[in-house]
Amino acid sequence: MTKVIGLTGGIGSGKTTIANYFNELGVPVYIADDGARKVMQSENIIKEIKAIFGEVVFEDTILSRPKLAEIVFKDKEKLNQLNSIVHPAVKEDFEAWLLSHKNDEYVIYEAAILFESGRYKECDFIITVTAPEEVRIKRVLERDNTTREHVLSRMKMQWNDEKRISGSNFVINNENLEKAKEEVVKILKILNIKQKQS
Repeated sequence: MTKVIGLTGGIGSGKTTIANYFNELGVPVYIADDGARKVMQSENIIKEIKAIFGEVVFEDTILSRPKLAEIVFKDKEKLNQLNSIVHPAVKEDFEAWLLSHKNDEYVIYEAAILFESGRYKECDFIITVTAPEEVRIKRVLERDNTTREHVLSRMKMQWNDEKRISGSNFVINNENLEKAKEEVVKILKILNIKQKQS
């Protein structure tokens, strides 16, 4: 039975970088945000988004994720509405993906809101990636061409590190990437020992 390792962390923590390193080491990785991007192109999902958010989140009939983000990260109720549309579709997409990896010992399920969405309950192990708040803000500002206020409002919508860590089996501090990669290797060794014992 393939074990699912949940990988999470706040915006700017570098969790996708860590997920990609797991992938380099041979562990298949599912990025929930990529899954969401994919399902949000389906006709049914677009119809539901249009019904709730209207035409303002579309540009020439194409869904604009930045416009949608602008709305939902200022309004928790709207965010919950969006999640109630997208999360079930991502779950379905992940389960189909998981079937194609049934011969792998482990897979990584990378999601920013692993705990908030309740998906952590379906994971065998959970890893939280952390980094100091100012480092995270700097990374997002460089990556997304956005404002500090926007980053802080995104952070407020997510659980804080203390809360995530309390529900995790492993923690990777990703302030320094080389040290973080060493942690990944250690975690894989521990998981392989556990696998042999089970």
